[in-house]
Amino acid sequence: MTVFPSHQSGTTSASGPPQQCPAHAGAGGTDQLARLFGPEVANDAPGFFERLRTEHGPVAPVLVDGDLPAWLVLGYRENLEVLRTPTRFCHDSRIWHCFQEGRVAADSPLMPALAWQPVCLFMDGKEHERLRVAITESMARFDRRGIRRCVTRSANQLIDAFVADGRADLVRQFAEQLPMLVLTQLLGMPDEAGPRLVEATRDLLKGSETAVESNAYLMASLEQLVARKREAPGPDFTTWLMSHPTRLTDEEVAQHLRIVALAANENTTNLTANTLRMVLTDPRFRASLTGGSMTLPDALEQMLWDEPPTAVLPARWATGDTELGGQSVRAGDMLLLGLAPGNGDPVIRPDRSVPMHGNRSHLSFSSGPHECPGQDIGRAIVDTGIDVLLMRLPDIDLAVPESDLRWVSHWIARHLCALPVKFTPGLPASADASEDDADGTPDPRESAVGGAAGADASTAPAGAPRSRASWWARLTGWLSGR
Repeated sequence: MTVFPSHQSGTTSASGPPQQCPAHAGAGGTDQLARLFGPEVANDAPGFFERLRTEHGPVAPVLVDGDLPAWLVLGYRENLEVLRTPTRFCHDSRIWHCFQEGRVAADSPLMPALAWQPVCLFMDGKEHERLRVAITESMARFDRRGIRRCVTRSANQLIDAFVADGRADLVRQFAEQLPMLVLTQLLGMPDEAGPRLVEATRDLLKGSETAVESNAYLMASLEQLVARKREAPGPDFTTWLMSHPTRLTDEEVAQHLRIVALAANENTTNLTANTLRMVLTDPRFRASLTGGSMTLPDALEQMLWDEPPTAVLPARWATGDTELGGQSVRAGDMLLLGLAPGNGDPVIRPDRSVPMHGNRSHLSFSSGPHECPGQDIGRAIVDTGIDVLLMRLPDIDLAVPESDLRWVSHWIARHLCALPVKFTPGLPASADASEDDADGTPDPRESAVGGAAGADASTAPAGAPRSRASWWARLTGWLSGR
């Protein structure tokens, strides 16, 4: 059993070499503890998680940036225990002994993700409920059909930019751009704000040297948005959040928009890229789809089990001395939720080749009081975007050997670097889209307002040109369950 120190047990200086503490000495010293910011995670995150599980069981001691100690929760049941018991494992990062002792440098890449903020993400109980209900009820005002029309418009816009080339990188030119392009419309921001916000949010989550600067840019953009909406409200999430009966302050609105932007962009980008990769590279996946036994929603759930878009979720802090997964956790210790290793826990999935179709009990959207409130919007962005892409490019195929694909990993997520594809060059859909607009098709930003959240999920992509019949064209019907 490994025991981390309480805040009286020793220190680790952010500006100097780590100081040995008795508990770390018992675990082999800090030099032998796994580093979440180290090259092993960057090169082979899944292997890293499994090595820790073999060595330590469902809860493993690790070091984060600055060689600060934390626990990485690897077990499925242990993750649920932490997520569902806020009385034992709370969201208030101010109790972390490393913060209390001043061991986290002001410019640490951990700060944007872990420093306490007046938002629901760092709260529990009644105050969390007050803030969360404003988010969930504001999100509920979106009409699912309207969101899908918005995604269709955005996906066609991205495809138009490369359809004539016959080649594209679906990570850089599609998966990384689509979520934020949709999100800027739902938030009430101009389309041109998307690309720079994509860069800022990804840089922030990677914990790079410029993470603090990227966080400042993101917050400044959102604060400007709130100020504009005070002067000119609109049918968008920002306005609804500002006008909610809970009467959030402008600071609270901006901070919660930040949470939505971070979660929506990174998670949806990774899920889109991962699903497209599987469609293009896995023969079993293709065979299952073409046989009509798997719809796109089934495929997304399988991906959420096998490759959750967020691998490690920060964080919870122990409210008192406790035990978890055979480890003694001290008050003030930080716990990081291993969603990816939790989903692959052999205790619940002894055979990972068994399909998980229709099973939504994965950890990919967290669980408990803080479960992701926007997961259905994320699913709508992914399955609609992929449906549009496959309809527009029916003969799309991978342009490089599968072995050439590369990933970059950081402490929170694993990101596909590129997905080069080739296809028969085509024409932009702008002409068809213009005709639809002339016929009175509502602007997607307006049509996302109000309505039933359970509207028909199979809205066909508007403005997509008809292409020759192929197995890909048939595939898209099966993908969407049509």
